[in-house]
Amino acid sequence: MLDLLLPLSLSAVFGTVVGTLFRLSRLQGHERPLRFPLVGLTAGITAFFLHLMLNAVTGAPVWLLPVLVILQVWLWLGPLGPKVDGSQD
Repeated sequence: MLDLLLPLSLSAVFGTVVGTLFRLSRLQGHERPLRFPLVGLTAGITAFFLHLMLNAVTGAPVWLLPVLVILQVWLWLGPLGPKVDGSQD
């Protein structure tokens, strides 16, 4: 059980940190500041289970997990994320 819990918690924390860093690098992050870490947390947990499935099916390497977390945070908060109207001041 501990061999699943530790990587799950580490990927969730890494996703939260990446989401927070993504918020700090954007100008629109001040409207809903909690959304970015929560999306990062969700992306970290989802990436862990995706990596677990890929590892069972294809034998995916360990270094793929952080790449999956970063890509999911970027996709969910970037191109596939909510559209922000720039006309509000």
